[in-house]
Amino acid sequence: MAAALETIGLEKHFGGLRVTRELSLKIARGARHALIGPNGAGKTTVINLLTGVLRPNGGRILLEGHEITNLPVHKRVLRGLSRTFQINQLYADLTPVETIGLAVSERLGRGGDWWRAMGSRDEVNAEIAETLSRFHLLDVMNEPTATLPYGKQRLLEIAVAIAARPRVLLLDEPAAGVPESERHDILAVVAALPRDVTVLLIEHDMDLVFSFADRISVLVNGALLTEGPPEQVAKDPQVKAVYLGEATNA
Repeated sequence: MAAALETIGLEKHFGGLRVTRELSLKIARGARHALIGPNGAGKTTVINLLTGVLRPNGGRILLEGHEITNLPVHKRVLRGLSRTFQINQLYADLTPVETIGLAVSERLGRGGDWWRAMGSRDEVNAEIAETLSRFHLLDVMNEPTATLPYGKQRLLEIAVAIAARPRVLLLDEPAAGVPESERHDILAVVAALPRDVTVLLIEHDMDLVFSFADRISVLVNGALLTEGPPEQVAKDPQVKAVYLGEATNA
């Protein structure tokens, strides 16, 4: 069976600086896979390469066995690849119900008249309501996004990504900036997604990573240091060295 998402010898250079080095990753279908590493390891660069924000200097990217290396961002979304960002990209003046309505309508090709689709199509309204409920946003659904607690904003951004009906979801530090008391709530919602949605997570909070992931890849200086199930990675002396600040270049 083909992996949900795969890179083969992926390379990215900025001038003479190699930020991604012959990176080969394989994300299994239905996985809860985490990509971790120290600051500057190149994790967000990898996400930008996977989603088409950056073009690689070498290597290949496969989505469900199909080459997407040179596809633009919007075509990758149409093929089932969605993402969130370290800093949310939400419309501050829209409410959650409007934001999700817009996302659903865009997926259905009705983005130009999304406000009509929301009011007149029962299936659109039902999906909006189900998404608001799944992401615990019903209590704030009519509040401007700018006024929401940051944890709710992060949940809304993930909800928007899910509204695109992805088969692979890339989460770039979804708990960044969220109060400690709310971080586990965010990952619990993601963990509860159906297994037909494969998740690749970047996150600095190791407690969250080890409670969420069933497989972990460790990136150092743009290269893969090691990977495996959480219990194996946690015991790896190279990984311990990285997080104690003792690692040399991988």
